[in-house]
Amino acid sequence: MSDASVAGLLLAGGRATRMGGGDKCLRPLAGRPLLAHVIERLRPQADPLLLNANGDPTRFAGFGLPVVADGVPGFAGPLAGILAGLEWTRDRLPDHPLLLSAPTDAPFLPPDLVARLAEARRREGAAIAMAGSGGRIHPVAGLWPVALADDLRRALTEEGLRKVDAWTARHGVAVAEFPIAAVDPFFNANRPEDLSEAERLIALAS
Repeated sequence: MSDASVAGLLLAGGRATRMGGGDKCLRPLAGRPLLAHVIERLRPQADPLLLNANGDPTRFAGFGLPVVADGVPGFAGPLAGILAGLEWTRDRLPDHPLLLSAPTDAPFLPPDLVARLAEARRREGAAIAMAGSGGRIHPVAGLWPVALADDLRRALTEEGLRKVDAWTARHGVAVAEFPIAAVDPFFNANRPEDLSEAERLIALAS
């Protein structure tokens, strides 16, 4: 079920060096762009969805999503994309106190991502929730209070902070653990061989 109080930010602002550059999320997977798989997974969970990407936004026009560039210049990492999403949501959607962030190279994201992140956040009384699986935390799959936008901008622009965990530790983080069944729901396609593996996994599931 969609939660009207949660907007969704799809992070595509990186340089995809391990994939050879370009827009990793536009690489084909099972006949569709990787991004289309991510949108399909998240559209029932967050509304609206927006895309964080740098450069000419028209290359994403076919997806019908608002495109927001990094909130600070110079490829400052995922926190810059999260800042862009927080500020966009704050300025346009005052009735959306929370922002979901998710990578655009993860085609198997869980259908209960928002629900379980929100529950972990409530249970632990933390400001931020992140997903975990297989003993790893996935910082870009998270639930963020929009009210932290100003604090994050200060950290990025005045302190030069770039590490996600260095900032999130100030506010408290709950981790929602997700089981790994046939595939890790946070499997991400960083390299061409990862895309080949994703093709194999999708074929097995069909």
